Amino acid sequence: MDHLFSPQLYQKIARNAAHIDHEGCFPEQEFKLFAEAGLLEIVLPSNSLDFEKHKNQGLLTLLKTIGKASLPVGRIYEGHINALFLVYLFGKTEQKQRWFADVILGKKMFSVWNTQDSEGVRIYDLGNGKYRLQGCKTFCSGASRIARPLVTGELVSAKKKGWQMCIIPTEQVKEIKVDNSFWKPLGMRASASFRMDFSGIEISESDLLGAPDAYYQQPYFSGGAIRFAAVQLGGAEALFEETHTFLKGLKRTDDTFQRARIAEIAYLIETGNLWIKQAGLKTDSTTENTDSIAQLLAYVNMTRTIIEEICLRCMQLAERSIGARGLMRPNPMERIHRDLTTYLRQPAPDATLTAIGEYVLKQESTKGIWDNIAKKSL
Repeated sequence: MDHLFSPQLYQKIARNAAHIDHEGCFPEQEFKLFAEAGLLEIVLPSNSLDFEKHKNQGLLTLLKTIGKASLPVGRIYEGHINALFLVYLFGKTEQKQRWFADVILGKKMFSVWNTQDSEGVRIYDLGNGKYRLQGCKTFCSGASRIARPLVTGELVSAKKKGWQMCIIPTEQVKEIKVDNSFWKPLGMRASASFRMDFSGIEISESDLLGAPDAYYQQPYFSGGAIRFAAVQLGGAEALFEETHTFLKGLKRTDDTFQRARIAEIAYLIETGNLWIKQAGLKTDSTTENTDSIAQLLAYVNMTRTIIEEICLRCMQLAERSIGARGLMRPNPMERIHRDLTTYLRQPAPDATLTAIGEYVLKQESTKGIWDNIAKKSL
């Protein structure tokens, strides 16, 4: 995707990745460059990857390329894209105009903060179109640098109930309390995924996005996993590149075992690329038919699962190839290894795996089990 993410921009982000690798840091320079390059609004109407044009394959390639340059940057950017997709799906016309203008004109960052703190978040209906939030979220990537966080919570109202999305106009409400003491990770330090306390924040009816429980609507809820999987695969590609450079630098390219390991990494990465490509095509071609959605979700779950396995195996092979010296700072492999280890820990991997099996066993036969999606993508 050179026309979307130039080699020069990639190099700037990759070179700066080590400098932002500490708790409390946010990739300010990177997102300033993104804003200048038009990447913040690239999925909005009339842009290259406009959601309406169904170009998921291109979007996944972009996410993978950014993840290869910097996994924390990729994580924050993926959250921005996720939030804009939910606005595209569930926003009213006026809301889309307002929030898209925030991105295009204001260069504001969005994100999705759904992970519950032990307290959880409740959204209380105060009447007269006013609402008050109570409670906390964790793993809020981007933290206070996100101007338009999409926050979910239990709606407490006499009129309607459910899991409600809202987008907080941060400059128009009281300051959201930030707890960065929570964030002491092995990797992904620069994603600034802090604990955020929304207690006392008041918003209006126009800040609510979609109906209660729209957040969980399929295939959008689970289908989004292919986006973070693409970012993860980018991290594995970075390991592949660094291992290749390391072995050539040490003149270990004649070693039979090194050749075997780099060969395995090479075909694993290409396997991941093929899965991501197909997942993007299938996402674009899926209809609203119940059977089509169920099939897509099973395929997305397979993609997410196999990408995790590919990344873990590539990490193991890279470790064996480079030895202890390759895992010492300032070698970039040490940082990439930590970041990828942390980022691969996504929610409910076991439930994801068993959901695949459930879908397969419900079919009358395994013959041509994925064909009807594949045919639509030709």
